[in-house]
Amino acid sequence: MQGTVSWQSPSNIALIKYWGKHGRQLPRNASISFTLSHCVSTTEMTVDTGGSEFNLEFYFEGQRNDAFGARMEKFLLSITDKLPWIGNTTFKISSKNSFPHSSGIASSASAMSAVAMCLVDIDAQLQGKSYLDLPLASELARLGSGSASRSIIPSLGVWGECHITDSTDDYAIPYSDQVDPIFHTFHDDILIVSASEKSVSSSAGHQLMDQSVFAAARYALANDRLKALTGAMKEGDLETFGSIVEDEALTLHGLMMCSEPSFALLEPNTLNLINAIRAFRKDTAIPVYFTLDAGPNIHLLYPDQYTTEVGKWRDEVLAQYCEDNRIITDQVGHGPKKLK
Repeated sequence: MQGTVSWQSPSNIALIKYWGKHGRQLPRNASISFTLSHCVSTTEMTVDTGGSEFNLEFYFEGQRNDAFGARMEKFLLSITDKLPWIGNTTFKISSKNSFPHSSGIASSASAMSAVAMCLVDIDAQLQGKSYLDLPLASELARLGSGSASRSIIPSLGVWGECHITDSTDDYAIPYSDQVDPIFHTFHDDILIVSASEKSVSSSAGHQLMDQSVFAAARYALANDRLKALTGAMKEGDLETFGSIVEDEALTLHGLMMCSEPSFALLEPNTLNLINAIRAFRKDTAIPVYFTLDAGPNIHLLYPDQYTTEVGKWRDEVLAQYCEDNRIITDQVGHGPKKLK
């Protein structure tokens, strides 16, 4: 087969975090996330599967990128047990993001999920299938970046074995039909405190959990919070939802600061934003909440019905704490989309 496929896949924002892994990219605790709409990676993959060996050219943002290419080569060769044809294929892969790379927005989630969708698309063509194997896509995405497994899922995805649903450690599954419809309307405005690359990668942070004295308690707490959070989401209980999500975000960064060696990704303006959000919520009773990924940037979460009030306050008050007043407005979305 000679041909080109192109897929766009979104980032996601975890409400209960995946932090700590084992085995072949398996999670220590289950996680749940909103799939986003506008923070996306677009990947074009051109292949010739008729060769006798593996070859790869990788381009990021239009430029040949050998460092990213080496990581992609390692990933592709690691999944030949899933897709044997990869070992005989020449690849040209081009990827680009709609948001800053490595700054605490899950760029690896969007990038690897887009790659996974391209791969299962090609695999379906090779096998003459009329459908795409989405569990396989989620599994392949997971092997590239754990949180990428959830970006395959529209709206709301759960990944990891738990007692609330029949999810597995191998791939993520949909959960949006289990929650109150108000959560389908949620916005996620990403307040860019810093667009610089993180000082410590998420992969390094995961590894530090292996030696953490808090690890066992953390994994138990995460699973308890997942049960409580999904219960609140089923009932449409915004106050409990927000309390759990904010506590979970701060726990993630607390674990970083208590690791050995310790590291901190929060910036002074991260804390300024948290304080401003709490004050606004107290003064207005509007259900607006925050979470963070593994970086300094705040994700501002709220239902669509409050867009006017929150948007005005966001632009007048919160923007001053953002790098160059930069804010990315996003919302819950529908998962990957085929472009070519």
